[in-house]
Amino acid sequence: MSRRKAAAARAARREPPAPREELVHRRAGDFWQRFITGTTSSKPYRCPGCHQMIAPATPHYVVWPDVPSLLETDGLNERRHWHQGCWKRHS
Repeated sequence: MSRRKAAAARAARREPPAPREELVHRRAGDFWQRFITGTTSSKPYRCPGCHQMIAPATPHYVVWPDVPSLLETDGLNERRHWHQGCWKRHS
């Protein structure tokens, strides 16, 4: 077996890492956050912190409230995409 085929076989056996979500506490409430690497984002989003576009393939955070608003049944429906710096500055 060639080196290239062996490397491809090893890569095929590896599973991608599970998305890591964590609960963070902010002044505005408790939020779930997930860091998205640039390789998994394929479309642009508008950051609610600076109102600028997050370009495709840019690492950023996806954030949603732990407790949904009154009109929502799930906080995932309220998720927003934030630049890393904007989310860190947000309190």
